[in-house]
Amino acid sequence: MTLDRPKPKSVWRRLERWLVGIVMAVIAYALEKMVMRGIKKAGKDKETKEELHTTLTSKGGEVDLEEGR
Repeated sequence: MTLDRPKPKSVWRRLERWLVGIVMAVIAYALEKMVMRGIKKAGKDKETKEELHTTLTSKGGEVDLEEGR
């Protein structure tokens, strides 16, 4: 029975994996910032838009339209 020992990883492989990890972290950070900025912008748009509420009241056959409550 022989034991297979793992080969020592080269310095270049470790450096490459480290760099890939850093690049992926930067990309994730940038995407998160973009999403958060979009959410904040969407929230501000809803606040500044005036919603016109329309209430219809009916008595028999007539319907009165009241705007801007």
